[in-house]
Amino acid sequence: MESLRELFKIGVGPSSSHTMGPKIAAERFRAMHPDAAGYRITLYGSLAATGKGHLTDRAITDSLDPMPVEIVWRATEQLPAHPNGMFFEALDDKGSSLAGWTVFSTGGGSLLEEGGEDSVAEQVYDLSSLAEIMDRCRAEGTAFWEYVEHCEGPEIWDFLGEVWRVMHEAIDRGLETDGILPGGLGLFRKAHQCSMRASMLREEYRRNGLLWAYAFAVAEENAAGGTIVTAPTCGASGILPSVLKYLRDKEALSERRILQALATAGLIGNIIKSRGSISGAAVGCQGEVGSACAMAAAAAAQILGGSLQQIEYAAEMGLEHHLGLTCDPVEGLVQIPCIERNAHAAVRALSCALMAVQFSDGTHMIPFDAIIEVMTKTGNDLPYPYRETSEGGLAKYWGSRRNQADDR
Repeated sequence: MESLRELFKIGVGPSSSHTMGPKIAAERFRAMHPDAAGYRITLYGSLAATGKGHLTDRAITDSLDPMPVEIVWRATEQLPAHPNGMFFEALDDKGSSLAGWTVFSTGGGSLLEEGGEDSVAEQVYDLSSLAEIMDRCRAEGTAFWEYVEHCEGPEIWDFLGEVWRVMHEAIDRGLETDGILPGGLGLFRKAHQCSMRASMLREEYRRNGLLWAYAFAVAEENAAGGTIVTAPTCGASGILPSVLKYLRDKEALSERRILQALATAGLIGNIIKSRGSISGAAVGCQGEVGSACAMAAAAAAQILGGSLQQIEYAAEMGLEHHLGLTCDPVEGLVQIPCIERNAHAAVRALSCALMAVQFSDGTHMIPFDAIIEVMTKTGNDLPYPYRETSEGGLAKYWGSRRNQADDR
C-alpha cells in the first residue's frame, strides 16, 4: 500500500476526485509538455457529468493558465479503467495534437495512468489486508499505529501533525463563518448555529449537536472551496476531524493520542483504497462516507481503549452500515446530500466505537476485509446514475422539480 501521504492530502475543495485529481493531472501534463501552444482536455463519464458543479474545468484551466485551454465534455462516454477518465492533448499553434495522455482520477486526489498504477506513488506497506496486519500486531504485541510508524518511519508524525493542524483550522473557520454557500442552491451554512444550540443542551444531547457542528464546519468549508484534508476524500472530509475534535475536547487528549488515532484511521482508509475504492464515481457514496465512517470509528475505538479486535469491529460496522449508499449530488455540487451525510456519519462513527469497545469484546461474524469486498461489489452493481453523475436519486428529483418550476 501507499504512504498515508497519498491518502491524507491537504488541498482545496470541493472534490478530491473532480478538482484535486484533475488539477494534479493538469500540472503533471504541463510539466511533460511545457512548450505546447495550448491544451485540449476531454472529460469522460462522471467527470463530465458533474464536473461543472465540482469546478473541474476551473481546476484544470487554473493549472494551465495562461495558456489557452479547450475542455470537451463527454458525459455519456466512459473509458474502461474508471468512470473519471481524462484525455489530455498538447496542441501546436495551429491546434493540431502533438501528444496525448490518458489518466484517471480514482478518488482522494490519486491518479491512475492508462495501463497501470500511478508510477509516482511509492508502496511502503508490505501488507494490505487488516487480517494480516492484525496477525502481525498480535505476534509482536504492537498497536496499529505502531505498524504505521514501522512502515512509514518516525517522520510520519510530523506529517500527521500538519494534517491535524489543517483539520482543526477547517473546523475553526467553519464555525466562525456564516452566509450562503456558492453554487446557486442558496444553501445556508449551519455549523455556527448548530454549535451554539448544542452548547445549551444537556450532556446526553450535546454530543450529537457538537459532532454535527464540527462535521458541518469542515464540509461547508469544503463546499466553499476552503482548505481541507482528504479523509479519505473531500466529500467526506468532515467526519474524521469532527470525531477527533469531540473526543479531544471531552477527554482532554494530548496531541500524541490524536496523531496515533489519525495513524490508525489512515491505515483503515488505506486498506479500503487498496482493496476496494474510495471513489464515489466508482462505488457510490459508500466508498466516501462509508470509508470515512470506518476510519473515524477505528480512531475513536482506539482512543476509548479498544483492543485490536474491537477497533477492527468498529471499522467494520462503520463501513457495513453504509453499504449501498448512492452518490447523487444535487446540481453536481458537494452540498446536498453530502454535507448532512458528513454530520450523520460522524455520530454513527462514534456509536460504532462505543458499541465495539463498551458493549462487546470485539467478536463478530463478518471481518472487515470481507466488507470491503462486499462494498466494492455493491458499488459495481449500482446503476450508473447513482455513481456521481447527478442523473439519479436526489439529483434527478431536484432537476425535475426545477424543470417544473421553469415551465410555470
